Amino acid sequence: MREIFILSPLNQFEVSSLIGLNAPILGYLNITVTNLALYSCFILFILLGFHLYGNNESKIIPNNWSISLESIYASLNTMVREQIGNHSEIFLPFIYALFFFILIGNLISNIPYSFAVTASGVVSLGLSITIFIGVTILAFSIHGLKFFSFFIPVGTPLALVPLLVLIELVSYLARSVSLGVRLFANIVAGHTLLKILSTYLFKLFSGSLIVAIITLIPFAIFLALIGLEIAVSLIQAFVFTLLVSSYLKDAIELH
Repeated sequence: MREIFILSPLNQFEVSSLIGLNAPILGYLNITVTNLALYSCFILFILLGFHLYGNNESKIIPNNWSISLESIYASLNTMVREQIGNHSEIFLPFIYALFFFILIGNLISNIPYSFAVTASGVVSLGLSITIFIGVTILAFSIHGLKFFSFFIPVGTPLALVPLLVLIELVSYLARSVSLGVRLFANIVAGHTLLKILSTYLFKLFSGSLIVAIITLIPFAIFLALIGLEIAVSLIQAFVFTLLVSSYLKDAIELH
């Protein structure tokens, strides 16, 4: 069994095995628990715990966390209604769960020596490709073969149809990758920058007293970058769910 807490901050992007079991069942069976699976369970337990703590069913006066959850729900409800329209109630639970999964995963990754779930290509690209497939199936189920009109803009000259269909098809397929890459790239870039700066500041603080005093200025900037990275965690969760809502709207209305 390997260490749950990694030894290097940059290793938080590496999926590694924690517990492995090999059994001679059905020929050969391998069961492995990775840090990705472990932290995904952490996210699930934290998500359930926060919502159980914010439950108002047995309370006359709601606590601050309950009010915060209701505010987030109202904001997401407004966003989904503006994007999807009359069908928003059907997709709101999915958007709500997706938002909190990404948000908590992003926030946990800001803890030093933790594992960045949303910085894993398996998770980010897995989510985006799965959602893309689901949205495409939804569009086919609603519109049938009329779905292909999505790739031909209205008023397109007949001679330009093959070229525009190819461009629109590539643009449509790129959604499945760009959605996950946007999340993956922002988290990895921010955490890598903080790792580089923290290592450099540690060396400066380990020097002479005068250098350590002067280093307080870049250290203040470093603290501001930490606050910015926390804000990015929230922004990326919102952007991801906003784009998913937009894709759902396109699938329903073929816009």
